[in-house]
Amino acid sequence: MNFTGIFFIGMQREFNFVFLIKITYTQKPPSIRTVENKEEIFCVIRKRWFRITPEEWVRQNFLLHLIYDLRFQPSLIAVEKQLQVGEMKKRFDIVVYSSSHKPYLIIECKEMNVPLTEEVLQQALRYNIPVNAPFVVITNGAYCMAFKIENGNFVEADQLPSRT
Repeated sequence: MNFTGIFFIGMQREFNFVFLIKITYTQKPPSIRTVENKEEIFCVIRKRWFRITPEEWVRQNFLLHLIYDLRFQPSLIAVEKQLQVGEMKKRFDIVVYSSSHKPYLIIECKEMNVPLTEEVLQQALRYNIPVNAPFVVITNGAYCMAFKIENGNFVEADQLPSRT
């Protein structure tokens, strides 16, 4: 895929996206239950049940991937917290903090049938302006793309960042 004009804190650049990272999930599936004929999925971070939507399924499976496969500490993960983007209030999907409690990784989740496009990346980048994490990840549950902000440069990564 070739995208031009990516918005990144006022900079215009051209990127050739080449690293679609296939997600291999752990053998540990999320907990699911049925209440009043509606399926719910348990969030291991928020410690409560949520109605299953296509995006919530991706979010919960990716959280388990972060915890069980990539070994990020659950106590350093925040899910769906409100943030201010300009004059609008938005919610990020997932932020992982470093061991020094600084934002390390922001993740934007989309449902599985949503392609990973420039628009999805721009949304994650807008959410990252107030968060200021050095890594940005977008995922649709099957694949993800990772980016690192390093010395003012925006670089596509060929794998997900490791824990700090």
